[in-house]
Amino acid sequence: MLAATLAPSATLAETAPAQVLAAVARICAADLAPAARAIDEGAYPADILRKLAGVGAFGLHARADGALTDAIEAMSVVSQTCVATGFMAWCQNTLAWYLMMSDNAALRARLLPKVVAGDVLGGTGLSNPMKAFFGIETLKLRGTRVAGGYKVKGLLPWVSNLGPDHYFGAVFALEGREGNPVMALIDCADPAVTLKPCEPFLAMDGTGTYAVQVRDLFIPDDLVLAHEAMPLVKKMRAGFILLQAGMAFGLMRDCLALMGEVEGQLGHVNRYLPMQPGDLAGEIKALEAEVMELCATPEDPSTGYFRRVVAARLAAGDACVAAANAAMLHCGARGYVAAHRCQRRLRESYFVAIVTPATKQLRLMLDQLPA
Repeated sequence: MLAATLAPSATLAETAPAQVLAAVARICAADLAPAARAIDEGAYPADILRKLAGVGAFGLHARADGALTDAIEAMSVVSQTCVATGFMAWCQNTLAWYLMMSDNAALRARLLPKVVAGDVLGGTGLSNPMKAFFGIETLKLRGTRVAGGYKVKGLLPWVSNLGPDHYFGAVFALEGREGNPVMALIDCADPAVTLKPCEPFLAMDGTGTYAVQVRDLFIPDDLVLAHEAMPLVKKMRAGFILLQAGMAFGLMRDCLALMGEVEGQLGHVNRYLPMQPGDLAGEIKALEAEVMELCATPEDPSTGYFRRVVAARLAAGDACVAAANAAMLHCGARGYVAAHRCQRRLRESYFVAIVTPATKQLRLMLDQLPA
């Protein structure tokens, strides 16, 4: 059981996870499926995210009886319809995860219920820090200590699930204390924060992704997740990575469904392709088993455990690309039509492989982590 949980009096604590998942599936069928193409092309689905929050989709890991496995399963249901929305669900769940892992009890009590309920939407902001911690980049935000908080400036090129009233987690280097950064929440409504639209993406344009310019932003102590970020990062990093499995599982399940949809018409020739539905089903089952086992101890500090987390995330990204490629080959020309979801799945699969921590970073991490 996780140390920091949502107050058990909340309605979601009275709803069985299976009921939450059933409600999520209904929203995906009724609301998300018709909107998936528009989201892929740039429509930010704030209403759908709030509907998902309303049935408890973003609080499954924050309950007194909660587990990461339940949160991952909810995201996989969403991602089976739309990985863009599954990614935003990961952003929302990860924002809650930051609060759950933080020692700032007052901040947790104030914001965690709002994040879970969808009253506050937001992102993770840790793409740059996760790279910086492994020597790929330097921290792009820098701060100085002032009375009652910090003054922060810099530019983050990619932060997702944002809007003018959203929050996101950030890590900034502290002047005079190199190597010991601070982790805090940033309020996008602050006039010192500017959201700049990014260039169009290959897929998933409706994810609320912006470049974030911060100019002398005052971050009060009551928005600080950890005045010394590294212990918090080490505590929450496994959950941060494991939660991404929801995107992978959902996408792979739909690729399996796509292969099944053409079996009757094309099975006589598709049987010559190297990946068959049974192969993919077995791979999904094996990956799910490994991730579910790892989810039992997300705060395990051992290097051996974290290596398994990294290896599982690497395998999930590789498997997504392979599954989407196989689905495209099974569907053939019909999957190559712009309106067919098969080609969207192929484009989405590359996102799973390149979102932080990306395939190449995961391989670097395995190389740097002690065996």
